[in-house]
Amino acid sequence: MLKKITLLPLVIALISLQNVLAQKLSHSNSTKETKALYQNLHALSKKYVLFGHQDDLAYGVGWKYQEGRSDVKETAGDYPAVYGWDIGRIEHGSANNIDGVPFEKMKTYIKAGYERGAVITISWHFDNPLTGGSSWDTTHNTVKAILPKGDKHELYKQWLDKAANFLLSLKGPKGEYIPVLFRPFHELTGRWFWWGSNTTTPTEMKEIWQFTTDYLRNTKKIDHLIMVYNTNDFKTEADFLRSYPGDDYVDVLSFDTYQFDLKKKENFIQEIKRQSEIVTKLAAEKNKLAAFAETGFENVPDPNWWTGTLWPAIKDYPLSYVLVWRNAGYMPSSKKMHYYAPYKGGISAEDFKRFSQNPKVLLEKKLRNKKIYQNQTN
Repeated sequence: MLKKITLLPLVIALISLQNVLAQKLSHSNSTKETKALYQNLHALSKKYVLFGHQDDLAYGVGWKYQEGRSDVKETAGDYPAVYGWDIGRIEHGSANNIDGVPFEKMKTYIKAGYERGAVITISWHFDNPLTGGSSWDTTHNTVKAILPKGDKHELYKQWLDKAANFLLSLKGPKGEYIPVLFRPFHELTGRWFWWGSNTTTPTEMKEIWQFTTDYLRNTKKIDHLIMVYNTNDFKTEADFLRSYPGDDYVDVLSFDTYQFDLKKKENFIQEIKRQSEIVTKLAAEKNKLAAFAETGFENVPDPNWWTGTLWPAIKDYPLSYVLVWRNAGYMPSSKKMHYYAPYKGGISAEDFKRFSQNPKVLLEKKLRNKKIYQNQTN
């Protein structure tokens, strides 16, 4: 008599294999904390979305560099789960970053967030190494100039050295390196930065991404980076991937999109849904994480924006985190307010409280219990 054959063990094995593949970083020598973070973010993204805020601990509406302060915390009673920072001007050896935050203070804030169990992500608004202009100087094909055979390649390596020194200075209480979701060349499908789609070719962009990643990993021996590929202004899968450097160089697929018009709420929601559908589908196929790396509505003029616009736009997609931009407050240069997260007394503060209490949205306290830097996925 033939024994009854069951496929259940095979199915379980295949699911297990899929989970292992989905949690594998592109850099095999990543530190144990970095591997654990990636695995745990993957598991959490199936049930939750982490909320993040740029420069949250450094300043807010009406204050700057006051220990323990946070506009998000003062509104919702808790810090964000993800802290965004930018290292623009590190390339010049400056004491302060592009937004005036001292790098020494930034290190302190990064360490504090990490020790409380939050996630750290870093972007780099670096100046144009070919022209000496800002990130927004799109007058030349600068990417070609910093490739290995380019005139500014050696200068670019010097800039990478300075960025690497900063990244290698980020250590926890036991001397371990603090994992960083590193997002270089962000919004690379846009047309406003010198690395954007109007000044360079997809092939050149792929080459500089690969060189940068290899240089940080192999030459500078940095093993605590989770590489975040970031786009803006894309319509199709092919559009999103046209400068994609390959699965061996990317861990997170992400996009940035902002709302600019109060009257176009539904258009914004539908656009985020369309982009989230593309990015999460590609992330699943490539066994990568997906993220909404930057968003917001300047000065949040809609009092119900958090539960009425942002949440309906993202709730059906496995996005690991969503991050809103910084709360600069009043900016004399533009003579207007500039903030994207709520602040105490702000028009959207009460709605953000409701948003933060959503069981599927994680701020820092809830995330801390997940122990994301330990090798477990509960």
